[in-house]
Amino acid sequence: MLKTEERNPHSKHIDRASTEEMLSIMQRENINAVNAVGAALPDIARAVELATSSVRAGGRVIYVGAGTSGRLGILDAAECPPTFGVTPDVFVGVIAGGERAVFRASENREDFAEDGIRAVESLGVGEHDTVIGISAAGGAQYVLGALTYAAEHGASTVAITSNENTPITRVAHVAIVTDTGAEVITGSTRMKAGTAQKVVLNMISTSVMIKCGYVYENLMINLKPTNDKLRARVIRIVSELTELGTADAETLLTRAGWDIKEALRVFHTERT
Repeated sequence: MLKTEERNPHSKHIDRASTEEMLSIMQRENINAVNAVGAALPDIARAVELATSSVRAGGRVIYVGAGTSGRLGILDAAECPPTFGVTPDVFVGVIAGGERAVFRASENREDFAEDGIRAVESLGVGEHDTVIGISAAGGAQYVLGALTYAAEHGASTVAITSNENTPITRVAHVAIVTDTGAEVITGSTRMKAGTAQKVVLNMISTSVMIKCGYVYENLMINLKPTNDKLRARVIRIVSELTELGTADAETLLTRAGWDIKEALRVFHTERT
């Protein structure tokens, strides 16, 4: 039996626990999930190197999943453009069942490998891309089909799962196994396994962007000021890097079209 399908002895009587006891049980297991990510760091590093090579070559990082796994991939892909200033085609999220499945469960769609094949085929996946298949159990046919097709067409492939020696780990170039074990609610991999997946995806995309020059020190220097909060953050970044007051930093940004890198270029040009 897969570990993610086993019963968790620590939560066997959670239905009779108090609210605080329920939360304590869940939190202990959340910590276990994060620790499982730590044990997988060497393989996560290998995935980062593959994905970085793809982005540097003008390729893409494509997340493929079903259910919770698919939604987490889409979430990570959607957050990269506003955070790092990349175009939406650098990180791409694909989910079994299509856009509708993002908002309404379409769990049966994970059983069709041909749908996964068509999804990555329609994207023109090739040698410059890295395809990351996400499946907590490790056997979603949709993900397996996508990874198999991607590998056959020269793409780098990564599997993210919470079970060892599963179909997707056997076809991927790199297998990231976060051994999160039995869930608090038996088989509900939206919990610990999903938490681990979210952490791993954050690590991969953030590391790739750092390695590709989209972060200076620990600052988001390609940030797009698309709302008041982000506008204030951009001002603070420029103010810190130039030691200008916030008013002067805002004036500089206005002259530079609210582009942080251009503002810094102008600042240093005018002082030489």
